[in-house]
Amino acid sequence: MDTIMQKIGDAGILPVIKINDTKLAVSLAQVLQNANIHIAEVTFRTENAAACITAIRKEMPNVLVGAGTILTEKHVREAKDAGAQFLVSPGFNPKVVEYALKLNLPITPGVCTPSEVEQVSSFGLNILKFFPAELYGGVALLKTLYSVYPHIKFIPTGGISPSNLLDYVKLPNIHAIGGTWITSQDDLEKENWSHIEKLAREAYNLFHNNR
Repeated sequence: MDTIMQKIGDAGILPVIKINDTKLAVSLAQVLQNANIHIAEVTFRTENAAACITAIRKEMPNVLVGAGTILTEKHVREAKDAGAQFLVSPGFNPKVVEYALKLNLPITPGVCTPSEVEQVSSFGLNILKFFPAELYGGVALLKTLYSVYPHIKFIPTGGISPSNLLDYVKLPNIHAIGGTWITSQDDLEKENWSHIEKLAREAYNLFHNNR
């Protein structure tokens, strides 16, 4: 599990994707890989999310694929069966975390308060999703959390865009940064691959040039 989490940190940018078409999912993974981003979080917000994960794993074996919006134990099982290599939840559900760990699946639960940080860390997890980042204090709160929990790393997600990305990148307690801005629904529907690749490359370069 540590190896998977290290790969997420090495990637730095974690595209959060809502997609329902397996062919588009594979094409998107190729575009992201062209921009040096070999990772994707496919959210369980569409009927074919699991199938999209399976398709990417089959066609793009060098891409690390996770399942996002994991809300239930059923989601955990479906994600594992689909071939997901890691899980991301918007919040903290102890039963979901316990089941994921039982199946030896790395999971990053969402937190936004000190109490939640402590609850999740009691499961031995030290890399957490900070969500929704901008609505719950953003950079300012992450700075405060670092002063109390310097051993905890975060993957902030929610409200992050090119305009504030650098502010997050510079924080010492950032493991990676997640977001939907790279793969907007509009660009996906139009198959605007050149724009997606441009945004992905810019985000990747900004992250790695400032760490």
